[in-house]
Amino acid sequence: MSLRRLLPALGLAVSVAIGAGGAAAQDISASQQPPSPHETGLAGPWELALDGSFRRCGLMLAPEAGPVGRALRFPAGCRRALPLVNGLGGWRQEGELIQLLDRDGQPILAFTGPDGDGPRSAEAASGERYSLVQAGARQGTPETPLVTTAALSNPSVPRDAWAGAPTTAAAVTGLYTLDRFVEKDVCRVILRPDAAQVQEGCRDPGLALFDPTAWHYEAGRLTLVARRGHSVELIPVGEGRWRRDPEIGTTFVLRRVEP
Repeated sequence: MSLRRLLPALGLAVSVAIGAGGAAAQDISASQQPPSPHETGLAGPWELALDGSFRRCGLMLAPEAGPVGRALRFPAGCRRALPLVNGLGGWRQEGELIQLLDRDGQPILAFTGPDGDGPRSAEAASGERYSLVQAGARQGTPETPLVTTAALSNPSVPRDAWAGAPTTAAAVTGLYTLDRFVEKDVCRVILRPDAAQVQEGCRDPGLALFDPTAWHYEAGRLTLVARRGHSVELIPVGEGRWRRDPEIGTTFVLRRVEP
């Protein structure tokens, strides 16, 4: 083939390659763009719950790009509590929706905007309904009863749970100290109406690393939510005393103290 005939063919090939490369770069950059102001406002710790059950999981909706959409993190225990999370690969904001995505970038759950102060809601392909709420937002109005006799008699609540459990989130607020199996008063954490905070002088590396920043109280259970999104649940076992549930690992007992 003569050079004169070869040049147009080479030009076409280069144009096609450049066009394909540009499209690929566009696809890649779409997930790497900085989050929108709305997405930035949504980023942070959330709680995913299966409606009609005690099954829930702390999610961290991160602002940085992930394999699909924005990065999504959750503790390993969520895989057993809510098997649906095993297929999650990221999240994104689409209009008023918060979408939890599978590893191919397709929405598994699309949570609509909240109805007033209520949680966001979505239905899975299985027909199960899930709710999504920002961590620490479930306590609602302080005087609203959040636990009933029926809830406390539910089999999901261990038998050693204290019958005199607080009836409102407001009754749970205060200063607590952490007791371990041998050492007592190793770390203090304050539960405010809108946040949790570890106090200075904490001598317990476990709680300091966990670093709870939010909490909520519902159906006789106190949930502490870590800065990175994972959570630990506690049940009341006496006046101002709470233990981890399930009772695994080292002793973890919160005891209310005076400031």
